[in-house]
Amino acid sequence: MTSPPTSTWQSSGSCTALSDWLTVERLYVLSLGSQQANRHVHWHLAPLPPGVPYEQQQTAVFDPARGHLDVPDDELADLARRLGERMTDSSTM
Repeated sequence: MTSPPTSTWQSSGSCTALSDWLTVERLYVLSLGSQQANRHVHWHLAPLPPGVPYEQQQTAVFDPARGHLDVPDDELADLARRLGERMTDSSTM
């Protein structure tokens, strides 16, 4: 049996770590990239908070008209730091 690609392990670990700290209805994992510009792929993790009506989930959640959460920079930095620490601690994965 072969190991999953590193990107698969990293996205799975990120999802687990993120779900440990945030209460989510679901966690969307998006793979976005382009073959037309500089070829690359990167992952976006988009947590959906609880209580969002079903008709506002799925692709509707990404409608720019809905706006976005205004999370203070210090909270984002703290979450990024904790995610990084969690992902480098292999004993918690």
